[in-house]
Amino acid sequence: MGELLSQLRGDNNIRVVVLTGPGNGIFHAGKHQPGSAKPVPPDQEDEWFDFRGIRRIHQEMAESEKIFVAKVNGNAVSMGSSLVFASDIIVAREDAVIADFHLGDDGTGVVPGDGGCALVPLFMTPAKAKEYLLLGKQYTAGELARLGVINYAVPASKLDATVDDIVARLLKRPVYALAWAKRVANKRVTDHLNLTLDAASAYEQLNKLHQKRTAL
Repeated sequence: MGELLSQLRGDNNIRVVVLTGPGNGIFHAGKHQPGSAKPVPPDQEDEWFDFRGIRRIHQEMAESEKIFVAKVNGNAVSMGSSLVFASDIIVAREDAVIADFHLGDDGTGVVPGDGGCALVPLFMTPAKAKEYLLLGKQYTAGELARLGVINYAVPASKLDATVDDIVARLLKRPVYALAWAKRVANKRVTDHLNLTLDAASAYEQLNKLHQKRTAL
């Protein structure tokens, strides 16, 4: 996905990117969710590609001149919720669940190293962000919209029309002014990612190494 986003960034025919799920009521479920299997112990090569990819995804979304609109058509869990919070404008089904379950309650949890620890504190108060990350607090999109965390929560029947309207309005804006405005507005996001994302990814890998040692 990082490679794809890099290619999109270089395509001057694209100004707005809509991220959505496959159409089965799931935006992105992630692999860290209640009842999921214990995480597989890390392989150095796999971890290198995984976390380099995560870094590229967030870097491209934050620094790209394209506007990313999240069309959350279903539950967004763990990495899915990170993709939501990495977007510039967030529109979701009002009943979609948004949560991060990296830190499970069965002793097998890991640091939310794929973006949660880096992004969520930008959207919530410190106390709410820590409840969300540390206790796996679940929210519906409707609740997050009322809290001002996401832009819109709408009935499923209105999701397409709402996103289409937003995209049409964005495309009416002047090309370069819109792109530069996004870059300036996101300076705080890119700075925060530089401060936190590598550390969070490294601690998640450390957790997996500890689990591997414990399993031996």
